[in-house]
Amino acid sequence: MRHGKKFNHLSRTAPHRKAMLANMASSLIASKRITTTVAKAKALRQYVEPLLTKSKEDTTHNRRIVFSYLKNKESIKELFDEIGAKIASRPGGYTRIIKLGSRLGDDAEMALIELVDYNENLLGEKAEKKKPTTRRSRRGGGSKETAEKKSNDVEAKDDTEKKSKAKKSEAKEVKAESSEDSDATATEPKAKKAEDKKSEDSDDKKEDA
Repeated sequence: MRHGKKFNHLSRTAPHRKAMLANMASSLIASKRITTTVAKAKALRQYVEPLLTKSKEDTTHNRRIVFSYLKNKESIKELFDEIGAKIASRPGGYTRIIKLGSRLGDDAEMALIELVDYNENLLGEKAEKKKPTTRRSRRGGGSKETAEKKSNDVEAKDDTEKKSKAKKSEAKEVKAESSEDSDATATEPKAKKAEDKKSEDSDDKKEDA
C-alpha cells in the first residue's frame, strides 16, 4: 500500500528510474520520436519538457543544468543548437503522445511520443488549410481592393458583351449578303427561261404567218 504516491515510480528504484528517463530523453532529442508504453511516455513528458524550456535560452548555466539531468554531450548540443531555436516561439506543450494500441506479449498499452515541431506531415496539412482572409466591415461598405475588383469585373463583362454583340451583327450581315446572292442566282435562271419562252412564241407566230 503506497500512501501519498504523487507520481508513477514505474516499478523501479529512484536511481534506475532517473537513468531510464535520462536515456529516453536523449533518444527523443536525437531521433525526435520514440515508441514506448503509455506510462513511460507520460513520465517522460513531465521529465523532458522543463529541459526543453531551458534550451530556449542558450546560456552556460542552462547547459550545465540540463547536462546534470541527461549526462550526454551530443544530446545537449542537439538540444541547444537546433531544437531550442525551433521551439523558441512555442509557449509549452513541446511533445505529443499518440496511442498505438496494446503490445502482443504482455498486452501493455503502447504510445508514440514525439516533438510537435518536427512532425512535417501535420504541419504541412495545417499550412494548406489556412487561407488568406480579408477584413469586411459590418456596414457592407467593403474595402478599396474589393471595390476595385468589382469595377474591373464589371468592365470586363461589358467588354465581352460588346464583343459578342459585334460578332452577332457581323454574322447577320454575312447572312444577309449570302441570302441576296442566292436570290440573285435564283432569279437569273428564271429570267433566262422567260426569254426562251418569248423567243419560242415569236418563232411560232412567224411560222403561222
